[in-house]
Amino acid sequence: MPLILAIDQSTSATKAVLFDEQGTVVDRASRDHAQHCPCPQRVEHDADEIWHNVQMVVATLVDRAPGRIHDVAAVSLANQRETFVVFDRATGEPLRRAIVWQDRRGDAVCRILSEQGMGDLIHRRTGLSLDGYFSGSKIRRLLDEEPAVRQAVGSGRAVLGTIDAYLIHRLTNGRVCAGDSTNASRTLLYDIDRLAWDADLCDLFGTSPAALPEVRESGATYGETTVAGVLPNPVPIVGVIGDSQASLFAQRCFAAGTAKATFGTGTSILFNAGHERPSAAGNAATALAWVIDGRPTFALEGMINSSAATIAWLRDRLGLIADAAESEAVAASVPDNGGVYLVPAFAGLSPPYAAADTRAAIVGLTAHSGREQVVRAGLEAIGYQVHDVMAMLAAQAGVVPAALLADGGPTRNSFLMQFVADVTGVDLDVTDVPDSSALGAAMMGMLGLGWYSSPDDLARLPRSLRTFRPRMPRPEADRLLAGWRDAVRRVELAATAVASPSPTP
Repeated sequence: MPLILAIDQSTSATKAVLFDEQGTVVDRASRDHAQHCPCPQRVEHDADEIWHNVQMVVATLVDRAPGRIHDVAAVSLANQRETFVVFDRATGEPLRRAIVWQDRRGDAVCRILSEQGMGDLIHRRTGLSLDGYFSGSKIRRLLDEEPAVRQAVGSGRAVLGTIDAYLIHRLTNGRVCAGDSTNASRTLLYDIDRLAWDADLCDLFGTSPAALPEVRESGATYGETTVAGVLPNPVPIVGVIGDSQASLFAQRCFAAGTAKATFGTGTSILFNAGHERPSAAGNAATALAWVIDGRPTFALEGMINSSAATIAWLRDRLGLIADAAESEAVAASVPDNGGVYLVPAFAGLSPPYAAADTRAAIVGLTAHSGREQVVRAGLEAIGYQVHDVMAMLAAQAGVVPAALLADGGPTRNSFLMQFVADVTGVDLDVTDVPDSSALGAAMMGMLGLGWYSSPDDLARLPRSLRTFRPRMPRPEADRLLAGWRDAVRRVELAATAVASPSPTP
């Protein structure tokens, strides 16, 4: 029975998942990596640790069933998208820690370029707003701050690559320096109409196309690998795609107007926008969902910076829960939030909020508030943001989806899933596969290998869903949303006051 080995390299961990031809999970292994925060607003990963973890999770699967690993026909890859690595073109060794999508060091660069009137050019060519969330501004800041890195990149010795390009380089022992178009479309350096790196944009951000990896389609072949000798024989790398787009693919959102939400460290919500690039009017980011046989499919995307990260903060920083699973019972132990709202702007708030510089806050505390209300407010904050992002995407796409497909670890929290359905007012269909990003990469690999002839052919793969239907009275949902909007306004006003302090008398 042929198998696909999918590697899912996410913000917090690296997974290896074996799938059969029907997309059924055969085995899986996972290994966390450290989060490095050298100072406020900076988040980094050790790229060497990530590469080591790739080898370790694959080795775990081999050790558990050494005979079965001979059935692996290909390796596929899904990855955290905007995170990038500066690595040696010859050896693959990283020159420094990877800079993570959560990192905000690029905000100052964005402000300068915005003042220079460059936001419209960037938006027209990339489909993205001029935001420090994306890779380009962080690349510019890094090159400005670290002369040794700037020299290595300028001389051609080093490559600026997203995680997919870095891992492919290492998986192929340096023979292939390439990444896929979905990851490229999240850098601020890639023209999504021409499907190519843009020299003008590269110049704005202090680099050049020569410093970037080759870009291929997701279903292309990216060389062969033994995963540094862990696999007994070389197999092709087929099916490389950014993790959120991989989830969209796994959810069978092949038709325009279908939508999904991946709940993870953050939450990415994508609408399939079809083969024509959608209108640029609005705050939603436009990205490539995928490119198949030279034909792009576009997606509108909204991003929630903190989802599972909010739950982790309640656990690790406040000590209000012992583990993430406990949040469900604690939240459900009280009838409502008691007027408490948690605005999780730990790294600002992405559109539709004009709140990139805000800080997190808990609003509405009284002497009667306790851990239950705060934990509940943390979960509800995820639902409010899903509602607001969905409304933004629907307005820009001109269509309200009949349902929202959902995946990711936090979907195990039934309180959270029901609350999302209640405040959005649409059915929430939760997949029973916790590894949707890995599955999407594997499905793209199956397409690239010719196991299936088209996405429509893949749509027939079996799956089951849990459906959460709205049951909260609409006036109650609207009342809660009004309280949330008031809380967001408060943190926005606080940020403005800090940025523009009153003159001293």
